Amino acid sequence: MIKGLVLDLDGVITDTAEYHYLAWKSLAEKIGIDIDRTFNEQLKGISRIESLELILEHGGKDQSYSEEEKEMLAGKKNDEYKTFIERITPADLCPGMEKLLLDAKEAGLALSVASASKNASTILEQLQVKDQFTGVVDPNSLKNGKPNPEIFYKGAELLGLSPAECIGIEDAEAGIDAINDAGMFSVGVGSKESMKAANYFVENTEELDLKKMIEKAENK
Repeated sequence: MIKGLVLDLDGVITDTAEYHYLAWKSLAEKIGIDIDRTFNEQLKGISRIESLELILEHGGKDQSYSEEEKEMLAGKKNDEYKTFIERITPADLCPGMEKLLLDAKEAGLALSVASASKNASTILEQLQVKDQFTGVVDPNSLKNGKPNPEIFYKGAELLGLSPAECIGIEDAEAGIDAINDAGMFSVGVGSKESMKAANYFVENTEELDLKKMIEKAENK
C-alpha cells in the first residue's frame, strides 16, 4: 500500500534549472570555459562538485585546480545561484504541483524531498510549501549522489516508511535509476526516451495524477 511520495525538487516541484544554468555559465566563462544548454543537461540531478568537475573536464582544465580551489569555485557558483533564487515565489511551482500536493494531503500521504540541492529548504520556504513536507533529505548527510539510491532510502526513512510504500518522482535519468534501485515505484517527468527506465512516465508535471500513480504502483 502506498503511503508516501518522495519528490525531487528541480523540474518536479519547481524549475530552477535555468538559474543553475545561468550561474554555471557565468562561472565557466570566468575561468575560460564555454558551456551551452545541451551540455547543461549532463548537470541535472548531480551534486555541485560533480557538476563543476564535468565543466572542468569539458574545458580541459580537470587537472588545473586543487580540491580546495574547486570548493571555492563551487561556492562562487552557489552565491550567484542564491541571488537568482531570491526571486522565487509561489507562482514558480511547476504546473499541477499545487493540486498534487493538495490531493496527497487529502489522501493522508506523507511527503519528503530528495534533492541534491543544498538550497532545497530555502526554495520550499519561498514557494510557501515547506510545511507540506515531513522532511527534506540533507545532501550533506549523503555518501553518494544519484544514481546511487541512498537519497531515496533516506527520503523514505524520513517518513518512517519502507521504499516499497513510496512513490518516487523525478525528471532526471540518474534520479529514475536511483528510485528503481531503492525499490520504489518510479514516476518520470519528461520524454518517453529520457524516462524509459521509469515504471510510469508523464510528459509534464501537469499530468501527475495522484490516483493514477497510486493505481499503477499498487498493481505493479
